[in-house]
Amino acid sequence: MTMTPDEARWFAGTVDTIVANVGRSVLGKEHVIRLAVTCLLTEGHLLLEDYPGTGKTSLAKSLANTVQGTQSRIQFTPDLLPGDVTGVTIYDQRSQRFEFHKGPIFASIVLADEINRASPKTQSALLEVMEEGTVTVDGVQHDVGSPFMVIATQNPVEQAGTYRLPEAQLDRFLMKTSLGYPDHQATVRLLADASTRSRAGELAPVVTAEVVAQMAGLADTVHVDPAVLEYVSTIATESRRAADIRVGISVRGCLALVRSAKTWAAGQGRHYVIPDDVKALVEPVLTHRVLVDPEAEFAGRTASDVMQRVVADIAPPAQRAA
Repeated sequence: MTMTPDEARWFAGTVDTIVANVGRSVLGKEHVIRLAVTCLLTEGHLLLEDYPGTGKTSLAKSLANTVQGTQSRIQFTPDLLPGDVTGVTIYDQRSQRFEFHKGPIFASIVLADEINRASPKTQSALLEVMEEGTVTVDGVQHDVGSPFMVIATQNPVEQAGTYRLPEAQLDRFLMKTSLGYPDHQATVRLLADASTRSRAGELAPVVTAEVVAQMAGLADTVHVDPAVLEYVSTIATESRRAADIRVGISVRGCLALVRSAKTWAAGQGRHYVIPDDVKALVEPVLTHRVLVDPEAEFAGRTASDVMQRVVADIAPPAQRAA
């Protein structure tokens, strides 16, 4: 079953409502907010990397408050243990049974603040739940429910005492993006309202968790022409052949791009994907999945630069596949 034009218009209107609500707290960052909402509705996870004080935590909390579901925040520190994230099994003497006490990962939207400050062992505790939506403790699986989204933040500065996220965990994030500093007008508006300590805390929910799950299922029905699928596959193939890339885009990356493009298209009011949807999402969906050759990195070339060149050299499809 394919999404209808009426369903696409309803989807786009709901996305606009969510974006507008989050935008009341995070000023002047509509594009990044729309990416975060797209990530949520694609049932993926988001990594926000930027300098301190740019609003990473505010964006995560604002999105969590906009959805009427459960939310939690985990402040990652070097002494954080895996059980502090997933939960632990404790023996109850009165009932003479072992009982599982859920950790903060059991929420609709989980804010993992400064995720790179925790040890690799604790970071790895997130791998299963981010991929499978389940937590295994003492051999027993526990479902975290739906919707479920991890929004992680990390700073590119103050690297002392931090642990770089392994590539396997980076690949679990559907998108990676940054906010950047607000423009002049947004900064003035923020300063004029300096007495407000938490703008995100003042936001009221505009959608329920059930609506989010419904929209995620609806996004899967967006039509993708075979020509667009070939376009995505070609991007991945050429990324593996690029001279400056050591590890290119995997099949998981291709799937992430197609799923995100479906949600992005529906958010624009279309029930079908066009090549521009794919191009718009290459930066947040693909660049954190490639490894740049050390010599190219030393020369100042980034994954973003290389992927932009790869996409620029590929002609997008001009007509439907036969």
